[in-house]
Amino acid sequence: MALALLAAPAGAASAAEELAVSVERKGAWFAVRAHAMVAAPVALVWQVLTDYENIPQFIPGIARSVLLMRAQDRVLLEQQGEARFFLFSFPIVVRYEVQEAAPHWLASRAVSGNLRRMSGRYDLNPNAVRPGVQIDYTGEIEPDFDLPPLIGPFVLRSMVREQFTAMIDEIERRALGGERP
Repeated sequence: MALALLAAPAGAASAAEELAVSVERKGAWFAVRAHAMVAAPVALVWQVLTDYENIPQFIPGIARSVLLMRAQDRVLLEQQGEARFFLFSFPIVVRYEVQEAAPHWLASRAVSGNLRRMSGRYDLNPNAVRPGVQIDYTGEIEPDFDLPPLIGPFVLRSMVREQFTAMIDEIERRALGGERP
């Protein structure tokens, strides 16, 4: 499922280079923030974020993503994958309820599965200074498995960075004329 990293056009900085990810442990759960500026129209960014059934084609760690139901601005989505760190991997099966406010934001929360808590929100803000969209993500994750206290935030930050980078790469690939997977 890994998407090959695309080279940025000469003189342009890749959005992945501008990516910032922070993870803070809050007891048993983690607060996650990520943001990046991407040179693509907001409609294209929205298309990639909501391409639920093709997510396994470009996001590492997600093996299956099925749209179970769509009703107006609500989506029920089931995903399967794995969380990996070092020599360990943990299967993840989660069903999300997603609320969409196209093309401004989408929010999701786990309604079942093997995560104790998972919620997140993407906000899309077109940039007034230069062409592109600021993508801001905030989330809360409480895994159903223990992450070692000293390395837990590092492991989670690495996984979020890898997946967010893959999403940005897919946006950039499509912005350069690439078709949906």
